[in-house]
Amino acid sequence: MTSPNEHSHACGEQAEASCDRTDSSDSENDSSESGQTHQDDPASEGSSPVETGDVAQFSVPEMDCPSCAGKVTKSVETEDGIETVEPQVTTGTLTVSYDGAQTSPAAIADRIEKAGYTVESGDAETARFTVPEMDCPSCAGKIENALDRVDAVAEYETQPTTGTVTVTHQSSSGAETAIIDAIESAGYEVTSATSDGSTDEESADDRESIWTSSRAIKTWLSGAFVAVGLLFEFVLTGQNGQIGTVFGTSLFVADALFLVAVATGGQEILRNGYYSARNLNLDIDFLMSVAILGALVASLAFDEALYFEAATLAFLFSVAELLERYSMDRARNSLRELMDLSPDEATVKREEGTETIPVEDVGVGDVVVVKPGEKIPMDGIIVDGDSAVNQAPITGESVPVDKTTDDEVYAGTINEEGYLEVEVTSAAGDDTLSRIVEMVEDAQSNKTEREQFVERFSKYYTPVVIAFAILTTVGSPYVLNTTWPTAIVYGLTLLVLACPCAFVISTPVSVVSGITSAAKNGVLIKGGNYLEAMGAVDVVAFDKTGTLTKGELTVTDVVPLNGNTEEDVLRCAQGLERRSEHPIGEAIVAEAGSAGVTEREIDDFESITGKGVRATLDGTSHFAGKPGLFTELGFDLSHVHATTDGGVVTRTAQEICDRNNCLDLLEDAVPKLQSEGKTVVLVGTEDELEGVIAVADEIRPEAKHAISRLEQLGVSRTVMLTGDNERTARAIAERVGVDEFQAELLPEEKVAAIEDLVDEYDGIAMTGDGINDAPALATASVGVAMGAAGTDTALETADIALMGDDLAKLPYLYELANDANGVIRQNIWASLAVKAGLAVAVPFGYVPIWLAVLAGDAGMTTAVTGNAMRLSQIAPKTDTETRD
Repeated sequence: MTSPNEHSHACGEQAEASCDRTDSSDSENDSSESGQTHQDDPASEGSSPVETGDVAQFSVPEMDCPSCAGKVTKSVETEDGIETVEPQVTTGTLTVSYDGAQTSPAAIADRIEKAGYTVESGDAETARFTVPEMDCPSCAGKIENALDRVDAVAEYETQPTTGTVTVTHQSSSGAETAIIDAIESAGYEVTSATSDGSTDEESADDRESIWTSSRAIKTWLSGAFVAVGLLFEFVLTGQNGQIGTVFGTSLFVADALFLVAVATGGQEILRNGYYSARNLNLDIDFLMSVAILGALVASLAFDEALYFEAATLAFLFSVAELLERYSMDRARNSLRELMDLSPDEATVKREEGTETIPVEDVGVGDVVVVKPGEKIPMDGIIVDGDSAVNQAPITGESVPVDKTTDDEVYAGTINEEGYLEVEVTSAAGDDTLSRIVEMVEDAQSNKTEREQFVERFSKYYTPVVIAFAILTTVGSPYVLNTTWPTAIVYGLTLLVLACPCAFVISTPVSVVSGITSAAKNGVLIKGGNYLEAMGAVDVVAFDKTGTLTKGELTVTDVVPLNGNTEEDVLRCAQGLERRSEHPIGEAIVAEAGSAGVTEREIDDFESITGKGVRATLDGTSHFAGKPGLFTELGFDLSHVHATTDGGVVTRTAQEICDRNNCLDLLEDAVPKLQSEGKTVVLVGTEDELEGVIAVADEIRPEAKHAISRLEQLGVSRTVMLTGDNERTARAIAERVGVDEFQAELLPEEKVAAIEDLVDEYDGIAMTGDGINDAPALATASVGVAMGAAGTDTALETADIALMGDDLAKLPYLYELANDANGVIRQNIWASLAVKAGLAVAVPFGYVPIWLAVLAGDAGMTTAVTGNAMRLSQIAPKTDTETRD
């Protein structure tokens, strides 16, 4: 969870150590922007000491020599209260006796890291806290500052886009309570807390409507008072009489109404501003609080009523916050939809009947009953029944898949029509759907280059704009001849523009929208960086077997010869190949079984290495194998007779040879079949050639369209990498339309080929099965695994996983990534341009406060979120569109 540029942070009483040789003593503890993982002080990286009185033991694995031990010992001995230090190089442990009144395990761990070593994570727990009101980077910053002060916290990650805070903390009874107190001390309510993978998500019915919340009601009341105040100020001027004085300045009816509007609508703003100041966080709540209070103070100081400006700030900023919450909630809903796919309960089969229990209580090996129309609650294997199962939630397949006994099914998929009994193979939280949800959530932590740029830029943006606001306020009366009240209004307006919320949220909200949209369409993207990289791909490389082809050999042609029928040829071939374990033999036996041919009695089976097989069928010796085997048996393969049907050459024979019923296998028929990427098997006896069977790994029907579509979308080059022979590779390459192919490659040669492409082009995507092609997938800029549903290895290996065996999802993925990159660019530059334009125009009087709030804050936040949500409208082509 930790970014390379982040540092460890001391964890209160924790101190069991890791030894990544990082000199974190010089690191500064920065509070990062939204979604960034944080760790407490350099002391602990989640460490937890084993204490006995005033003795603590630390695990320091890289303290593996006397020199290392000497450095650590000297560093620790400089700490006050240290009594003895005993390093154990062979076990990588350090035992320290100390005076608890003068020092602590956290301080000792800090000294270990100052020697150049970090402490290894020990016994720690991870908890997730739902904080729905944390919906912007400034909110996250306040919570981060509050968590920095909790000793038990090892590391944390704030995610405003999902409204969650994930905290790794010391295992203790009061740790979670302390964390919740810290979050609430920052001004944010914790609505739920879950530990170590348990779930406690709010249902749609439980979530309070944004527009009827208590803050919304206060906002609408504030707006009403502003409206009535404006009525007295500009329409009912005769009734806008003086009702008193405040510190010597007159107070009119309209002013009083504006003050009530400030008190009503600004209540939450000032409250949050207080928490921002308390947590030393220079965010929008603090800046708006300063602006509102500044307007009120200026009204009294200059006897120039700025109550309207204060009321406008309070009302419009509250509206902006509601719009931001609404926009963010739309983005969060896309992830909630994934979480809601899995049912909460399962019907388990028992000896006495069935029992409905929570899914977390279902164990591996239990049999769950799934009726028509119900969701399958757990991953498992069907032990009884058959049905069509809608796997769209996992694989994105638009058509239900027929399932029967021994077939695998996934949690969250829907049983369309039949009764099923499923034996559970994965515990709750370990099923495919849970892994998808977890990876989608974790994907937000893998930041794109643009996100990293935004975070770096935002650290300088706010101080620069605040400095500009101060300069404008002080300099306007002298340079632009404005009055002091006007100059103060200019300064307050710039304070409104000083928070980069819309700018900072523009990228993560786009990434979340793109990743969750992909997940719902059967494409798992494991990080925003991979989404960005996929959109910048120039070359797409493909494995052949299992990617461009189905990976299963099938019989494509049966050519009977010398008066035999197709059934005769298959009957002989089945008998010969039934005892063979070769994939070609298995394909022939499967085809014979599908054709329903009768079996023959087999004796004396013999495998002829490198050539074929021999066996006695019904007392006659038969052979099946390569053409060379039959040449050795003395057959003239240049002149054989095809079987005719009523004097007419069969259709297959006619396609191969146009010389009536005479075939030249060596020069014509066999080369033609091989040029199509097929393997040829001849069948016959010692005296008669009975037929020809062609076997091939069938090309995926969507492969050609997928490659064509990629080229239309802007991919510069497509390459096929295969270990198959060159003739077969060429045939497949020509049929699917790739620009280039490389054949007869060993796994390490595939890696070398990818490395060559990486050197030549900017971005390379490698598409394979996720297991056999793991090295090549890892070498490419982006590794894309095919058919990863239910396959742990594929999910772990690739950067992106196509959950189903549908190559048509690859153009969708490329289009989505391209559009996501475009949306991110649009959001970043639009938010920057609007903020910059407004800021420059402020000193010239062109930007009133209300416009700064609506356009610079609410407008841009809503706009960038709405723009990001467009990504959810991109969908894969349907089967009909693919064929067209």
